[in-house]
Amino acid sequence: MTPAPSRPNRSSSLLFDSVEQEAYLQLWRTYDRLREIDERVFQKYGITAQQYNALRILRSVRPGALSTSALGARLVSRAADMTRLLDKLEEQGFVARKRCAENRRVVSVSITATGATLVSKLAADVRRCGQEQLGHLDGKTLRTLIKLLERARDPHEADAAVDAWPGNQRSRRRGVR
Repeated sequence: MTPAPSRPNRSSSLLFDSVEQEAYLQLWRTYDRLREIDERVFQKYGITAQQYNALRILRSVRPGALSTSALGARLVSRAADMTRLLDKLEEQGFVARKRCAENRRVVSVSITATGATLVSKLAADVRRCGQEQLGHLDGKTLRTLIKLLERARDPHEADAAVDAWPGNQRSRRRGVR
């Protein structure tokens, strides 16, 4: 029996310019693989992960509203075109926008009953998605991963973008709840 050919032993230093680059590219690749899973969930409902994130945030302040800038600051990833994201959600009846009477440049956004129903309807699928993405890791490992990711991100978070989404250690340190 002929042994299987072995993979060449290539050191990381030959594949990457630095350990920082290797870590970043591993993070990017991981994000890409996990994103594929959540895209399948949200596509079934005709929305994107970013639109779901906006709806989830708006539901958390319901029956109130947020300005578009406050909503944008709370999104997990920055929306390149917040207007287009909200246009699509409004067309589907998931959000409502209203110009501020005192300052016409400010637009407040609220989730509609239809949007809140969609977020509730997605809850079980979103939980299953998270289980599929990271359920193979135990709780201690996940907490360590969360802390490491927060440490990596911390010097790059603008103070204005820090919000009170659950689990945000930085917002807890700053007294935001």
